[in-house]
Amino acid sequence: MLQHAFEGYNVCIFAYGQTGAGKSYTMMGKQEENQAGIIPQLCEDLFEKINDNCNEDMSYSVEVSYMEIYCERVRDLLNPKNKGNLRVREHPLLGPYVEDLSKLAVTSYTDIADLMDAGNKARTVAATNMNETSSRSHAVFTIVFTQKKHDAETDLSTEKVSKISLVDLAGSERADSTGAKGTRLKEGANINKSLTTLGKVISALAEVSKKKKKTDFIPYRDSVLTWLLRENLGGNSRTAMVAALSPADINYDETLSTLRYADRAKQIKCNAVINEDPNAKLVRELKEEVSRLKELLRAQGLGDIIDTSFGSLTASSSSNSLSQMGLPSATSIQERIMSTPGGEEAIERLKESEKIIAELNETWEEKLRKTEAIRMEREALLAEMGVAIREDGGTLGVFSPKKTPHLVNLNEDPLMSECLLYYIKDGITRVGQAEAQRRQDIVLSGAHIKEEHCIFRSERNQTEDVIVMLEPCDQAETYVNGKRVIEPVQLRSGNRIIMGKNHVFRFNHPEQARAEREKTPSAETPSEPVDWTFAQRELLEKQGIDMKQEMEKRLQEMEILYKREKEEADLLLEQQRLDADSDSGDDSEKRSCEESWKLITSLREKLPPIKVQTIVKKCGLPSSGKKREPVKTYQIPQRRRVSKDAKWATISDLKIQAVKEICYEV
Repeated sequence: MLQHAFEGYNVCIFAYGQTGAGKSYTMMGKQEENQAGIIPQLCEDLFEKINDNCNEDMSYSVEVSYMEIYCERVRDLLNPKNKGNLRVREHPLLGPYVEDLSKLAVTSYTDIADLMDAGNKARTVAATNMNETSSRSHAVFTIVFTQKKHDAETDLSTEKVSKISLVDLAGSERADSTGAKGTRLKEGANINKSLTTLGKVISALAEVSKKKKKTDFIPYRDSVLTWLLRENLGGNSRTAMVAALSPADINYDETLSTLRYADRAKQIKCNAVINEDPNAKLVRELKEEVSRLKELLRAQGLGDIIDTSFGSLTASSSSNSLSQMGLPSATSIQERIMSTPGGEEAIERLKESEKIIAELNETWEEKLRKTEAIRMEREALLAEMGVAIREDGGTLGVFSPKKTPHLVNLNEDPLMSECLLYYIKDGITRVGQAEAQRRQDIVLSGAHIKEEHCIFRSERNQTEDVIVMLEPCDQAETYVNGKRVIEPVQLRSGNRIIMGKNHVFRFNHPEQARAEREKTPSAETPSEPVDWTFAQRELLEKQGIDMKQEMEKRLQEMEILYKREKEEADLLLEQQRLDADSDSGDDSEKRSCEESWKLITSLREKLPPIKVQTIVKKCGLPSSGKKREPVKTYQIPQRRRVSKDAKWATISDLKIQAVKEICYEV
């Protein structure tokens, strides 16, 4: 395929198969040695052939772009400024293309490897039951390879432009096998939809190639993937398909479906042609279209706008610049365009064509400068997030600077400690939330972080040494070495800084630390590492005395309250039991007289005599506390006499009546 690219053909390689079958591994590979995939190997061989060229009349240029199609939306993986979804448009000459997709110029395989690594980190992946790092989007890595040959005899230059499209498709999946739910299920539905459309396109193209059925309509537009790969599937391209199969027997149906897919793809015949110097022809046709559109606008009465202010409209249609030139304002021009039938569409097409012409006429040096500017923007964005890059730009990670004071994070998880680095710049470095009115240099979040939390002030003293002062804002919780600070304090290298409740940092001052080591070269290394645990224990030790006294005071109060409540509960319980016994009345045969006297005895042991007398009077109990001797003769009230006739009353009836009387009196 690389040889076809050097011959001037468009080339495409795409991997298809079920999820977890090894498509991404085939296309990208791994970082380990001898584990590179098709894309890294192809790029490496491309630059090896370029470097082996000895012909001075030949020159080469390589541009790359990297995008992903996630849920039918296109994202740029190389430019951090293109955060939103990009528009897919179609031009009569260029065909489908992605508007504002960044094309970065590269000069070596190292540049491509760095861009590939940055793009892979930005790809959308997720874990499913079948694959821990399942690709949830289709990735398209495009290389535009230009060969320019200068003919010394005729003093003319000819170009061959090859477009190499390397596609890593997301795997087809079944929801019951992957266990997808919620967002994962929606992603799987969009993946299967685009792959189904791809299968329909391949089947339609295969039928056309076999001449069995004349298909007038091929559904390219049903999916963004097939629309962008229209030329590679059935047009001017040499295309190869990699069918990734799973050896597991449980995936038999999916494997068979993939083989049928590949069999249909083999039947497609593409009409690939060598791309001989397409830019000159394209620019000429675009210029003709621009001239035709301008004539159309002049015919509609908008010629004065084109001749005078179209350049300012395309660049920056500010009313100030137009008024300085003595031209009508942008508002009046817009009203004229909107009122003219077809004027707005013609202006839009005119801008589009001129934008494409400007890109085609862009020199190689301008492309390199644009690539460098995007690289600087990416580095600045990463530095703002607390991630640093070496000066060579090759390695991404956290690196300790040699001179600049900085903060490193400390985390309870050792693997997450010292993963973020924040520079303390000269002058004022503000710390706070993103919602603050003024822009904060270090953005933190959390319940105890104020909108403007604190300020780091970096200045030089009389000896030209850099000193850093920490100034907490009003009512902001900020601790240095475990002590809360409410006034500005000078920081020393190694100080522990806690902001709010959860953000723990260590302050590093390389020059200050170097000077202290030179003063005391025999200083011992601290036995305990200064990590998150050390900072938290230090905070508790400094705050521990007051906390201990407060805890003891709280415990004493709780004990007193508990004893008081227990005594009241016991007293209330005894009183309720006595009330219940006194109210039982005629049910005295079901209880013993001894129980009442036991209650009185227990009350005398627990309560003072006055309290016992009060309870006895209230409940109707005898106040003497002595057990009465049973009287042999009784005067039974009429209402409590035996219901039987007195002539027929037995001695047992009298005994029961006597017990009732005794219990009632008790």
